[in-house]
Amino acid sequence: MHTTLKIGNFFLLSLTLACARADHIGSPPSFTPVIQAAEARAMIEPGLPIVTMQQRPVNAASLWSPSRASLLGDRRAVVRGDILTVVIEIDEKAEISNSSDRSRSGSETLGVPGLFGLPQRLDTKLPEGASSAELVGINSQSSSSGDGSVKRKEKLELRIAATVVDVLPNGVLSISGSQELRVNFELRELLVTGFVRPADVSRQNEITYDKIASARVSYGGRGQISDVQQPRIGQQVLDAVLPF
Repeated sequence: MHTTLKIGNFFLLSLTLACARADHIGSPPSFTPVIQAAEARAMIEPGLPIVTMQQRPVNAASLWSPSRASLLGDRRAVVRGDILTVVIEIDEKAEISNSSDRSRSGSETLGVPGLFGLPQRLDTKLPEGASSAELVGINSQSSSSGDGSVKRKEKLELRIAATVVDVLPNGVLSISGSQELRVNFELRELLVTGFVRPADVSRQNEITYDKIASARVSYGGRGQISDVQQPRIGQQVLDAVLPF
């Protein structure tokens, strides 16, 4: 019964994954609806301001307006629904190499040549050629060696517009951005999320990725090319369960 249940779960998983890929069979992959994204909800529902600014009668005729839309106003992203530019420039290189050698040897010998005459009487009971002077002898030896190396190089330069989806009580901005580009039958996706201090946003309303806390950057895609590059579902399952 358990085997039948496992087989049923496997076919159900295969059917679910096949339905996910059915979106781009014979047609280009579909875009993600923008209205369902967190960025769109932040713009539609900006929320209540934390601090309300009192409008004085004299401000109506003043050249120095505290509004962000004024000539000298600060137009950097500071409230929910604002947009800023995230600059991603990653150029990393890592190289790790290690080796190990291990050897061990041991020898144990146990014998009773004399003990109140008991070994001599015991020798008469032992098989021919055996002696109590050399009862036990053990030798062991083992050795192992290993070498490993890792080389990795990554370079990524991108710019993406992100939206402030929330303002935390301490003033930190929670940002989220997504970008989709479809070329023929392949859709490329770029996702960025994280937390930003308002003071780190430049006067050009930009912020670099190294100033984003808990940054999550994903650059991938879906389509016919991605499907061909991935191993089949059955192969992935076998790679996970086979012990050798």
